[in-house]
Amino acid sequence: MLLALIQGFITSFSLILAIGSQNAFVLRQGIRREHVAAVVAVCALSDALLIACGVAGFGAAAAALPWLVPAMRWFGAAFLAWYGLQRFLAARQGGEALMPAADKPTPLAKVLLTCVVFTWANPHVYLDTMVLIGSISTHHAPFEAAFGLGAAAASLTFFALLGFGARLLAPLFATPRAWVVLECVVGATMWIIAATLAFG
Repeated sequence: MLLALIQGFITSFSLILAIGSQNAFVLRQGIRREHVAAVVAVCALSDALLIACGVAGFGAAAAALPWLVPAMRWFGAAFLAWYGLQRFLAARQGGEALMPAADKPTPLAKVLLTCVVFTWANPHVYLDTMVLIGSISTHHAPFEAAFGLGAAAASLTFFALLGFGARLLAPLFATPRAWVVLECVVGATMWIIAATLAFG
């Protein structure tokens, strides 16, 4: 059982490590020190729920709905394109308007809604959590639950490190120019992933 737990942790951590739209959003919130605990909780709990569904075999049931994946793909691409545009427009305003000290805090409800969309409207999260982790867990029978628990723990660990560890980068973002660069990088990341979803 311990081996299944460890392998679940390693598998999940390696899958989530890649830079994606959700990770970029968490990083940005962490640097801004804005609703970080709530964002980390939403990401970790969402992953835990999806992993549980995958381990329980929901991936096979989802395959029975052929319209779901294309619909989520196009919705996700449209949302990422819109959010990327917002980041470029924010960068155009200048770095001083983006720095936490000069900017009004974003309402918690808006941040959480954005986080939920990043998590649930991304088809890749279903592939990683439900399909891949769900299918790999079957190789650890009868300890599939332990594998899933390890995978969920990896998600919580990663998002906590990313969100709360981002404040260590705060000295790098003490100048307005650095915030412009960050917004442009986040915007470009969103557009690249949107293009991948739409045309990949």
